[in-house]
Amino acid sequence: MSVGLFNYWVVMFLMMTGFYIVMASRNLIKKMVGLSLFQTSVFILYITMAKISGGTAPILAGPGTTYSNPLPHVLILTAIVVGVATMALGMAIIIRINDEYGTIEEDEILSIDASD
Repeated sequence: MSVGLFNYWVVMFLMMTGFYIVMASRNLIKKMVGLSLFQTSVFILYITMAKISGGTAPILAGPGTTYSNPLPHVLILTAIVVGVATMALGMAIIIRINDEYGTIEEDEILSIDASD
């Protein structure tokens, strides 16, 4: 395995792990953890693709200088803020579900709804 591709292997592992947790777990907290792992893998993917070997910050230097594009990093900072807000809202909704149904297991919630 090439060291240059290591980040992509990490991204794929995190992405598939997060996706599996979201799809296979019936616990709402575990689904939120899987969603967080999936988001993290996307962040790492964008940051990995944005890095240019030998690139510097886009500050005027001499001619022929290779610059790294700052836009992907700015977008990831915004995505992190949105991810934290999404996680907080999801957890708040799970707390309300737990207050209403007394459980955070999806199967039990569906059976309670079916019996009503």
